[in-house]
Formats: sequence, C-alpha cells, structure tokens
Amino acid sequence: MNADWIIPDWPAPGNVRAVCTTRAGGCSRPPYDSLNLGDHVGDEGADVAQNRANLQRQIGARPVFLKQVHGIEITQLFTDTADGADGADGVDGADSTVADGCLTRASGIACTIMVADCLPVLLTNLKGDFVAAAHAGWRGLAGAGSVGVLEAVCQAIESNAPGRPAGELLAWLGPCIGATRFEVGDEVLNAFVRHDAAAFSMFKPVSPGKWLADLQGLARLRLRALGVNRIFGNDGSLGWCTASQPSRFFSHRRDHLALGGSGRMAACVWLD
Repeated sequence: MNADWIIPDWPAPGNVRAVCTTRAGGCSRPPYDSLNLGDHVGDEGADVAQNRANLQRQIGARPVFLKQVHGIEITQLFTDTADGADGADGVDGADSTVADGCLTRASGIACTIMVADCLPVLLTNLKGDFVAAAHAGWRGLAGAGSVGVLEAVCQAIESNAPGRPAGELLAWLGPCIGATRFEVGDEVLNAFVRHDAAAFSMFKPVSPGKWLADLQGLARLRLRALGVNRIFGNDGSLGWCTASQPSRFFSHRRDHLALGGSGRMAACVWLD
C-alpha cells in the first residue's frame, strides 16, 4: 500500500486488516488533490472512480462506501450478492446506503468510513471474527439521548455477533480535527454534557459561547462508558489533526471556504 497511508498500530488478530488513506496516491486535481475518495464533493466523477479502484486494488478487498448523514444508523455488509458494475450489493449494505456505521463477518469486503475532519472509528475483537466501523462527527457521536453512533455500532455488534463482550473489543481512532482547531458553540457542549457531565473536561473556553472541543477525547469517553478500554490510534496530538496537516490530510473546515472544496479520506477495516 502507499507508504504515506496509515496502518493502524493495534493488537488486532492477523486476519484483520486496516488502513486509513491520506491525500497521497490519487489522480484528482486541486483542491481535491490527489486521492479524493468522495463522490459527493464536486470532484470529477472519473477521477473519483479511478481513485476508488486504486484503493480496492491496493487493499485487496472491496471497500463499501456509505452515504453518511451524521446519524446513528448501522448497516451490515454481506458478500452473497452480485458485485455488479454499479457496485451495489443488492441486499442490506449496498454502496450509498444511508448509514454512519457498518459491520461484517464476511471476508473480502471492507467497512469503509469517509472523513475530512470527522473521526473514523474502526473496531474488531480479540478473536477477529468480525469488523466494524463508525463515522463519528460531533452530531453522530452525541446522538440523541444516550445513544450516539458508537452506542449504536456496539449494539449492532451484540445483535449480529452475540457473545462478544465489550471488554474484548478493540477500537482504533483515526485522524480528525484536533482540539486546537475544532471551535464549536454552546449547542455542541450542551449536547455532550447533558449526557455525561464528564464531557465538560473535553471543552476549553475561547470566548463567550465558543469552545475548543476534543473530538477524539469525547469518543474515548463514550467508548469507555460502553466497556471498551482497548483504544488505540489518535491520542489528540498534533500529528493526528486533519486541520493542521494540509499536505497530508483533507479538512473540510480548513479548505471548503478557502479553496471551494475538500476531498475525503477513507478508513477501512476488513477480514482477510
């Protein structure tokens, strides 16, 4: 795989493979240069298709792209369907299915999350008999009431792969906008604090009604509350911040207004 892509450093079983792409290794032109994998951001369709084909070729598995809407819907991916030219599975788990998380127990297809500031979360267990992924922007992470996208994906794991206790889960957090760049309003603070008062520690005041939020820290709080304590990857340091690394990472918040658009990276996890 491309030397600039991120290979998760986590104690997943040998049959579990994962990667998070960067901007490197594609054919898209500015401001989507070069490996833009999002087909909804204004890039040339042919370039996106070539980039996605390049990703599939390099990982040796079929990435399934969801239509992410900052919600909490989780879909299961299957391989017992035709792999047609349109890329659709034909059952639950088709490309462009509206969902912000997915899981599979089948080999050869990759749970895939697109990001450009939001946090990708990849999951498996010590046995390596399933993989899952979640798109954790602040809206999906906060969710409604006590259920956000991480709670939803853990519930889906229990429903579709019963007997996998949270203590055996492994989670890897990919790059996202960092705590020095993610300025939010009171509505974001309140969405988390009303669920868990401890979330207040993940916000730093900037000015009246404005805060800097630690997205990966908020995700860690949610995962630990679910009993998931084996958490790897993004630790909040600058090297993981999408907005602070313009040559390596896409960032919607940094680039959309300044450049007119931003590409999307992908975090993928699959069973070999």
